[in-house]
Amino acid sequence: MEYMENYNPKEIESKWQKIWREGGINRTENNSDKPKYYILDMFPYPSGTGLHMGHTESYTSTDILYRYKKMKGFDVLHPQGFDAFGLPAENFAIKTGVHPKETTVKNIANYEKQIDSLGMGYDWDTKIVTASPEYYKWTQWIFARFFENDLVYKKTDKINWCDSCKTGLANEQVVDGGCERCKNKVVQKEIPGWFFKITDFAEDLINDLDKVDWPEHTKVNQKNWIGRSEGSEIDFKIKNSELKIKVFTTRADTLFGVTYMVIAPEHKIIQELKSNIENWGEVENYIIETQKKTEMDRVGSNEKTGFELKGIKAINPANQEEIPVFTADYVLANYGTGAIMAVPAHDQRDFEFALKNNLEIKPVIARVNSVEEIFPGLTEAIIKSIRESGFATFGSGLLINSGRFNGMSSEEAKKAITEFVGGETKTNYRLRDWSISRQRYWGAPIPVVYDLEGKAHIVPDEHLPWKLPEDVDFVPTGESPLKKSKEFFERTEKIFGKGWTPEVDTMDTFVCSSWYYLRYPDSKNGKEFCSKEMMEKWLPVDLYIGGAEHTYMHLLYARFMTKALRKIGVLDFDEPFLKLRHQGMVLDKNGGKMSKSKGNVINPDDMVARFGADAVRMYMMFLGPLEDEVKWNEDNIVGIYRFLERVWKSINDNIELSYSAISLKKLISNLNIEFVLNKTIKEVGEDIENFKFNTAISKLMVLFNKTGRLPLLNFFKNPDFYELISRNDTEKLIILLAPFAPHIAEELWSGLSEISNDEKYKQSIFLQKWPEYDESKIKENTFNLVIQVNGKVRANVEASVDISQEEAERLALGLGEIKKWIEGKEIKKIIFVKGKLVNLVV
Repeated sequence: MEYMENYNPKEIESKWQKIWREGGINRTENNSDKPKYYILDMFPYPSGTGLHMGHTESYTSTDILYRYKKMKGFDVLHPQGFDAFGLPAENFAIKTGVHPKETTVKNIANYEKQIDSLGMGYDWDTKIVTASPEYYKWTQWIFARFFENDLVYKKTDKINWCDSCKTGLANEQVVDGGCERCKNKVVQKEIPGWFFKITDFAEDLINDLDKVDWPEHTKVNQKNWIGRSEGSEIDFKIKNSELKIKVFTTRADTLFGVTYMVIAPEHKIIQELKSNIENWGEVENYIIETQKKTEMDRVGSNEKTGFELKGIKAINPANQEEIPVFTADYVLANYGTGAIMAVPAHDQRDFEFALKNNLEIKPVIARVNSVEEIFPGLTEAIIKSIRESGFATFGSGLLINSGRFNGMSSEEAKKAITEFVGGETKTNYRLRDWSISRQRYWGAPIPVVYDLEGKAHIVPDEHLPWKLPEDVDFVPTGESPLKKSKEFFERTEKIFGKGWTPEVDTMDTFVCSSWYYLRYPDSKNGKEFCSKEMMEKWLPVDLYIGGAEHTYMHLLYARFMTKALRKIGVLDFDEPFLKLRHQGMVLDKNGGKMSKSKGNVINPDDMVARFGADAVRMYMMFLGPLEDEVKWNEDNIVGIYRFLERVWKSINDNIELSYSAISLKKLISNLNIEFVLNKTIKEVGEDIENFKFNTAISKLMVLFNKTGRLPLLNFFKNPDFYELISRNDTEKLIILLAPFAPHIAEELWSGLSEISNDEKYKQSIFLQKWPEYDESKIKENTFNLVIQVNGKVRANVEASVDISQEEAERLALGLGEIKKWIEGKEIKKIIFVKGKLVNLVV
């Protein structure tokens, strides 16, 4: 047989990548007789920097699963596309003067080349690009259906505004008070915009997390972001006024302890009361200053600022006491009712504010074991105990100082006091409607036009895609660049009439990515975003893999989109991703985060050029569990490379000998190939199914180390003793390796044609079946027998699983390392536990 004596990944890999792409080996079958498996990566943004090691890790994991499932007999959809709209491409266009569609096309071509160089088995026939009119036509179609079904609306409101990016942001796109893209400080700005009614689905977004197999921490984080609170709405009357302040509280049991109120600076009641507010000047200035702060600034600040609305008193409905009213920026107008009742004895934030403003602190909840310790009046002792969370508690307990409700438990009192004051039980959410309007260029145009009276109309489907104009300057000014497009306005008047105008905002790029998984099964369909046949065949996604950083945005938005489309009858399922797994971050060898500024970014292209794609893939997976942070150290990838060299030599030596010398036989019995091979088939399959790729690779290494002990020289010295692995077993070895190192596996598989005319060796290895294991051959023949003296382990020895008590005792007593512990002593008793241990009692 002629073969490359030395392992040459560069030659092998380029050869097979060309064959795979030209031969369409990764094309989706759409075979209705096979069970389906839809596996999906979070698609990349095609930036100019190309793929990074995080992509390599995530995409390798799905590729392993894709190839494994395909060989297990599944019809697998394994697509890839590009999230191509958004600020990075637009900012690059502003910097270079090159239109973003040109740089996007160039970057996508580079990404595809990089992905292919890693041997990823994507079906490129299903590719989508969110910036292409063929795709965003359907983004606009979905917007139109939402418009018709009252799931989207326009309003003027204070929104998060990035003055650097010159655009509005959703709450989820603000991180620690800064823009999640450019990190610059976000401010509040009043601006008209379009909103999706995600809050209509808040309850389902929480409850339906029980339907999916997702990491628990991701579920918890989504629930916390949505922020469901069960509580009561209670009205506080304003003294000498018909006005009322409505509050939402989860602690109606503390109502008798309310000693002041706080309302948000934006609350409309402040303007209604301003003629009665004696210190209106300082209150007005405070309101103006508050408008410059983001929600994150306001709720995250340790300093609780605020002003009393002097001349204004509210009436506590529980005891009819007059209480002062404050405005403070830590209360938000769009959360709850925009007003809170303050109970400083039982809330840390209220307590700190009360101490700062010298306000009354009235404990009304006592710990259960301290109920008899009721002090008359407010004393320093009570303040001290509150400060230390001693006598009065910030949690539940028994009511005190609460009239007829004294002695009642907190849980009982919540309902009873709500009814007593005429309140109403309510469920509240932290989640806010999704602001989708962006005052930037590179995004899907919102398919809305306005008539002469300013009324919004949806662009009819026959005019979709409502194309993005190109006669614009990309430089942002705070208004959408589309506003300057002559072609855009002329197009609108030509179709709809003189004086009609287009909506000039574009959609948040997350709108495009919130439904993309629905397009892959039928990406070339120009009449429907996905046919009913393809939806029934493929949807929803069986496995989705990507970063946990998308919990509050992409993953939440995709779930909303699915539920909204189901509500209007487009889909018949309500969760997009049945199973979700996250990959961890790839760090440098010192444990540092990779970044350009640090100069420690690892380029996958460089690693593939030096070590080959198979070695990069296997090392990436070998570093640790998929969800863990891992450290990339190129010094250690050499070990994987050498392992692949040994595999190459071992298999090819087998093939060479078989072809030139003798017929194939079984390996010598002392290697116990049947046991090792069947056990490895079972365990590697289980590890792949459970995303334990690192342990699967370890087991492959053990297997190949055991089956690679066939020195060519020794065979010719004594051919009667050194026997070959059977061709059937050799096939299994190569197939087990194939999902992890597909190039070398294809080459070795095709090499088997040298010893057989079987046509299957002329087919791709990925058209073969995953080997089955024989359970009867996995049973262990030996085990580790523990030898104890007086209950302490003194030796371990390998023994037959069928060893009798008599044989075990004789073995233990004959061991040299045991004799020193029993020499000269009487053995009073011998305890034998079959399959485990022998304990000598002296």
